[in-house]
Amino acid sequence: MQNRPTLAQFARQLRIKKTDCEHLLWQKPRSRQITNLKFRRQFPYPPYVLDFYCAELKLAIELDGGQHHESPGLIQDQRRTQYLNQKGIEVVRFSNLEVMQQMGDVLEQIIRIAAHRRTPSP
Repeated sequence: MQNRPTLAQFARQLRIKKTDCEHLLWQKPRSRQITNLKFRRQFPYPPYVLDFYCAELKLAIELDGGQHHESPGLIQDQRRTQYLNQKGIEVVRFSNLEVMQQMGDVLEQIIRIAAHRRTPSP
C-alpha cells in the first residue's frame, strides 16, 4: 500500500522543487521586501497549496504555466479561485511569461493590490 503525502509534505516538496518563475518572483516578496508584508511560499490552505500567500491581507498570488491556459486547467483554476474567494482570499494570477518578461509590472500590480486591501472599506 502506497502512502500519499499530506498536504504539508506536498507543500514542502513544492518548495524544494520550485519552478524558475517561482524562484525569480520569490526574491521580491521574501523577507518583507514588498511594503513590509509577510508572504509565505507554497502555503498549505486545504485542500490547496497556494504559490504565495499573505495572511495579513488574505492575498494569494498564483503563477500559471502553460497547462493553466488549456480547458481543464482553466476550469480547475476557476473552481479553486471561487473556493478561495468564498473564504475571503483574493487570488491574483500571473503567467510565467509575465514574471519572466515584465517583473516590474508584476511587482507594481502586487503593491497596488496590497495597498487596496490594506485600505478599510467605508
